[in-house]
Amino acid sequence: MSAASPARTAPARRTTRVSLDGLRKRFDNAPAPAIAHLDLKTEEGEFISLLGPSGCGKTTTLRCVAGFEFPDEGRVRLNDEDITDLPPEKRDIGMVFQNYALFPHMNVIDNVVYGLHLSGLGKQQVRDKARAMLDTVGLHGLDQRRPHELSGGQQQRVALARALALEPAVLLFDEPLSNLDARLRRSMREEIRALQQRLKLTVAYVTHDQSEALAVSDQIVVMDRGAIAQRGAPSALYEQPTSEFVAGFMGEAMLFAAQNHAPSPGNTAATGYAQLGPLRVPSPAALPTGQVKIAVRPEAWVIGPATSAGLAARVIRCTYLGSVMEYTFASALGAIFVVSPLVELPLDVGAPVSLTLADHGVSVVAG
Repeated sequence: MSAASPARTAPARRTTRVSLDGLRKRFDNAPAPAIAHLDLKTEEGEFISLLGPSGCGKTTTLRCVAGFEFPDEGRVRLNDEDITDLPPEKRDIGMVFQNYALFPHMNVIDNVVYGLHLSGLGKQQVRDKARAMLDTVGLHGLDQRRPHELSGGQQQRVALARALALEPAVLLFDEPLSNLDARLRRSMREEIRALQQRLKLTVAYVTHDQSEALAVSDQIVVMDRGAIAQRGAPSALYEQPTSEFVAGFMGEAMLFAAQNHAPSPGNTAATGYAQLGPLRVPSPAALPTGQVKIAVRPEAWVIGPATSAGLAARVIRCTYLGSVMEYTFASALGAIFVVSPLVELPLDVGAPVSLTLADHGVSVVAG
């Protein structure tokens, strides 16, 4: 009888908080830094998304965390351990790539097993663990297939199983759903979020898709030109953007120039107000008097009868989309785009109405 394999001791509690302190990165011949200055901390078990347009620095930030890029300045830490200068394989971090990075000549289980060869496990233990990860991501029974025999969503699950098999302290995703169609993207983002919550993983997720970030995140970091434009809970960034850029990037919004009226000295009111035609919109108390922009989401407009108080308007275009109606109204403020759930009683072109604003989807930002 062969000697039994020595029992593996339970792993020490994993470090799962990431800290980026003063990160800067500029590529050769680039007109501007990819990361201008970045301070960012994640909490244990948090799902944080880096959101922004192409070239804003989100992928470069993720690659600095993974060890595929090294910052010119600043430090990357897992809890109190400085990992800035460590190579990727020494960082205890997993990554799921945009193109999945599967080996086309290997079957599914060999793709998952690949990263486990240096784990210290026996050959059978490695394959058992790989199969367990495939079961976790819903690929039971597909271990002998090659990548080209799988759908895009199944390939994404293989890449996820491979990353999870290494039991990383932190899992990074770089635009993982961008190659999938809309229906599959929705399904996969739900699966990724459910898996993250079940396994209590700390996740950093890069995307340019606002709806994707809103759907999966505990926190969203909106980036612009290598810096953080705003960070917060999904609802806070959508409902209470602090800049014109964030208001526009987090979803469709019309921007109206307005005059802000700050609370008078000695006034204990928590807010000032900005005037939008006949409508008064609360503004942050910290916003000074002067020119501002009022950002209004299409769903924030409330359509009322022409005889009621509000902004007088007239329908100039209407579109039925099944679950909602889209309207364009002519008004003293110009054309106004409105999304309404009231599909049972559509308005005719030319119909007069009065528009008011709901308590959500409206924010006042610096002009």
